[in-house]
Amino acid sequence: MAKFRFSEWWRLDEAAERDSADNPLAPLGPEQRRPAGPLLALAFGWGFLITGLLAGGALGSGVMLWPDLFWYSMLGNAINFGIGAMVGYIAYRTGCNSALIFRATYGALGAYMPVILIALLTIGWQGIVVGAFAQVWTQSPGTALYFAVAIFGGLLFTFTTYFGVKGLERVGVPAMAVLVAVGIYAIVLNLDEAGGLAALLEQSAARAAANPISGFDAVNIVVGAWIVGAVVMAEYVRFARTLAVALAIPFVVLVVNQVFLHTIGALGAIASGSPDFTVYMASLAGFAAVFGLLGMTVALWTTGDANLYLPSVQTASLFKRPKRVMVVICGVLGTILGLGIYQQFLGWIDLLATIVPPIVGPVLAEYYLLRRRPLRFEPDARHSINVSAIAAFVGGALIAAANGKDWSPINLEMAPALLGLLASLALYLALRPLEIRLRPGPSEPLAVDDAGR
Repeated sequence: MAKFRFSEWWRLDEAAERDSADNPLAPLGPEQRRPAGPLLALAFGWGFLITGLLAGGALGSGVMLWPDLFWYSMLGNAINFGIGAMVGYIAYRTGCNSALIFRATYGALGAYMPVILIALLTIGWQGIVVGAFAQVWTQSPGTALYFAVAIFGGLLFTFTTYFGVKGLERVGVPAMAVLVAVGIYAIVLNLDEAGGLAALLEQSAARAAANPISGFDAVNIVVGAWIVGAVVMAEYVRFARTLAVALAIPFVVLVVNQVFLHTIGALGAIASGSPDFTVYMASLAGFAAVFGLLGMTVALWTTGDANLYLPSVQTASLFKRPKRVMVVICGVLGTILGLGIYQQFLGWIDLLATIVPPIVGPVLAEYYLLRRRPLRFEPDARHSINVSAIAAFVGGALIAAANGKDWSPINLEMAPALLGLLASLALYLALRPLEIRLRPGPSEPLAVDDAGR
């Protein structure tokens, strides 16, 4: 058996990384694209997040199940799908992951800001999933048993993700059947226990009246729960061989899955009186408890794998390290965060909905509105830092954060996620032409092209 050498494990072999199935360093070649079936199953497993259940629980605790919750869910998911589809289309055309796309827009040095920020936020999501895994199995946060189960979950997710997209597919394909069965069973069980649909809607109305939330807040919860996934949709869509699959991935992840999960999560909140779906899980008994625990375990496993894969690919591309190294580093960080971050779920959603959407505004503006050749996505090598992109991102995030505050003159009836995105896009369109005039210079050779699409 070959002896393990840390120096070899740590050292980057660019040729090996480029030839690997994941290829974090360069645009994918046609031979590295994946078959539609496993890729869509992986997307379903990624989208079947406990965050959807928790978001649904928050909605079910404050708005009517029908029609309010359904329409708020659809609106928020439509916003995320629009962003995810536009980002995904860029990835499909270029074969690039998020780090490469940000490098093309923000510049070689400027890309460190969005990539590191998104990596930290997705590692935070990983911590929430690790904590949820421990919560589901122990219902005793802060205890030695809780910490032990959280560490086991974090190591399990890291082990699976270590094998890359192939490892994720091996977990995602069988998990899809289990997750669908558990979801349908949960809906039927709740309808039966409530005494039918009419009785369930009455309970929903009473729950919403006791602790109402506004439509504005409801949409923001939906958007915040998955906006990071929409922004980093490139990590999975880049593997698509056809445009239909490239669009199907964000649709499955951001619409089909989320409406389904919001419904299940809301039913759990109505039945248990708590927005935390794990509390509802703890109230089950008998076969329902066993079946539910199985489903939640599988959902958290696929979620943990997919969440960990995202920052690993991005940071491997940015820091020029083997993906396996970044999987371990990000996995350890996520596991440590999982020991205490789970209880901050709703606050984390608000943070994501405010600061993440503006990151992608310059990317969308550059690709869809400013490029003269829309089928090619080429990095601006004129300068290593695109000041306009950074300024637009920061400005969009500040505008989103200030909206509706007592001290702020900005008071628009718009979800912070959408406001921040539109603000950063508009700022970039205004600032970029000015920067080009003020900072003229020769263009360098192009590095990212259409990848044959």
